Amino acid sequence: MMATTHALAGVVLAVLVGVLFPEGVAGTSVLPVAAAALGGLFPDFDLYAGHRRTLHFPVYFSVAAVLVAVVAVVAPTALTVAAALFLAAAALHSAMDALGGGLELKPWLGTSERAVYSHYHGRWIRPRRWVRYDGAPEDLLVALAFAAPAVYVLDGVAETAVLAALAVSALYVLVRKPMVIVTQKLVDALPRHLVDRLPARFVEDFR
Repeated sequence: MMATTHALAGVVLAVLVGVLFPEGVAGTSVLPVAAAALGGLFPDFDLYAGHRRTLHFPVYFSVAAVLVAVVAVVAPTALTVAAALFLAAAALHSAMDALGGGLELKPWLGTSERAVYSHYHGRWIRPRRWVRYDGAPEDLLVALAFAAPAVYVLDGVAETAVLAALAVSALYVLVRKPMVIVTQKLVDALPRHLVDRLPARFVEDFR
């Protein structure tokens, strides 16, 4: 799924915390919301270095999120709540990737059986393809579903950021497939010594 979809999923987690525990440290204040959004994005920081393996931990992030959530319940501060939301959003991202397409540059072809790596199990989890690929029309629908409650509850900068994420999502959906075609032409035009520096999955899909 799109990075923006994952970020919005994290924001919804923060909104739920704020709704369920309104008397505590608000999950809808700036720090928890920002931490949740960043947690939703964080696993994809491995995009060019072992994508969906280096920073994706569906089991370990989940365990860490539960442990830190206990700390946040015992000692609720903006920092502990933010840490718990960051880890929970990262865990959700890692798990959600198994519901999408495989790990290839043209996932709409359905040629890869690698969705996300589970370090706990020591193997790749296969893609379910409920969302066929990142940037598919249904991916945008999921992003909209996550954004709706966030826009309803949030205001100010946070609400604007959610709407901006939706705009970026819609644009990405439009350019997703053409972007791969353009990238393929660029890779084909590169000298061999530069191609050798690219991540292996780029070269395997394009050559």
